Amino acid sequence: MTRDVKPAPVAQRGISLMEALITIIILAFGVLGLANLQAKMQTAEVESYARSQALVLIGDMAARVSANRANAAAYVALAATGNPAGTGDAQPTDCSGIGVLADRDVCEWSNALKGSSEQSGGGVAVGAMIGGRGCIDQLAGIDPPSFRVTVAWQGLSPTIAPAAGIDCAQALYGGNDAYRRIITNVVSVASLAPEP
Repeated sequence: MTRDVKPAPVAQRGISLMEALITIIILAFGVLGLANLQAKMQTAEVESYARSQALVLIGDMAARVSANRANAAAYVALAATGNPAGTGDAQPTDCSGIGVLADRDVCEWSNALKGSSEQSGGGVAVGAMIGGRGCIDQLAGIDPPSFRVTVAWQGLSPTIAPAAGIDCAQALYGGNDAYRRIITNVVSVASLAPEP
């Protein structure tokens, strides 16, 4: 009588080809996810930079309008909704020859909106947001007189379009208002004369 002898189990060494392929596929999906996350983070960083630049520029013009309160209405015609300052306007790059305060302020603001505060190695203005434009409107029926300073720029991806009634740079960013970003600031110009 012969006895069937079962071979002793041998410990497995290494990995099979199937296990290696599954590991590679899982790693590939992980790397693709990281690449997508990196792209989204870069977009968010550019959008954040543009918003911070817009806040600086809106604060600059709001301070200028407030400082020149006697001529605050002069800013409206220079940077009205239909004629925004900044990208695409006719303002000169050198504002030193402009003597009137409101005219010079809008010229300098226009150049800042175009990014002239920072130049690339080739002399291209890169110090502001994409397609930066600025408008100044007088709000009707408000006492003391109030002026809305608006900065608009082009975002990298579509979002919800800005609220109706703020028309600064409307339809200037590829015809899709979902790319238009805006920030507004209202400047009230009170009379500093003593009351009788």
